[in-house]
Amino acid sequence: MSKQDNIYANPLGEVSGFRFDQSVVDVFPDMIQRSVPGYTTIVAMIGTLAERFAQAGSRCYDLGSSLCAATLAMRHRIPAAGCEIVAVDNSPAMVERARTVLAADSGQLPVQLVCDDLQKVQIENASVVVLNFTLQFIPVAERERILQRIYDGLRPGGVLILSEKVAFEDRDHEELMIDLHHAFKRANGYSELEVAQKRASLENVLIPETLGVHRERLKNVGFSSVDVWFQCFNFASMIAIKADT
Repeated sequence: MSKQDNIYANPLGEVSGFRFDQSVVDVFPDMIQRSVPGYTTIVAMIGTLAERFAQAGSRCYDLGSSLCAATLAMRHRIPAAGCEIVAVDNSPAMVERARTVLAADSGQLPVQLVCDDLQKVQIENASVVVLNFTLQFIPVAERERILQRIYDGLRPGGVLILSEKVAFEDRDHEELMIDLHHAFKRANGYSELEVAQKRASLENVLIPETLGVHRERLKNVGFSSVDVWFQCFNFASMIAIKADT
């Protein structure tokens, strides 16, 4: 069972950059539920989208899989025959815990769990690729190259599901969304100190971009249809479809 997230509950002399280490793994389910508005809905609907778009005999990728929430959602919803899920995360602690999660799951769809940087993993014969709050941790200069590799590895008619914390061009709206997100966290039991220290730890580690930037980049690498299917405050999920001809 997940522990309660109190990593930032006490004053820290120096707030280090956020890392997916053992301390985060131990509290991750609690942390993400209390920090990301709409997370449960996003994960559940990833299963619904995979049910629609997964093609027989293809691979479905969960890149930045953490504890395999999106993997499990796909595993229990995909009806297409001969599919395999490839779940990739570069945190050894996350992967080790994810092995336990997968072992306890009753789903029958094969899952290949890989501990590696997603930039090094070959994307091939894919019909569904998920980047669920993953791209935001990748250096901005590397993001288009990663998306190009995903696009090239997708079958025609395949989809990318991209969930991200987003920024806004309008400064007033940006500040409003940040304030509402912080209110969401306080309503979920985080103190002002925890909110402030977590924000400091993510600075220069999680780099959000506007939805317009995401759309343009996805179009640039070749996706024919790109749009938002979910948004709550400054958290959004997009679907990008590769033309089937």
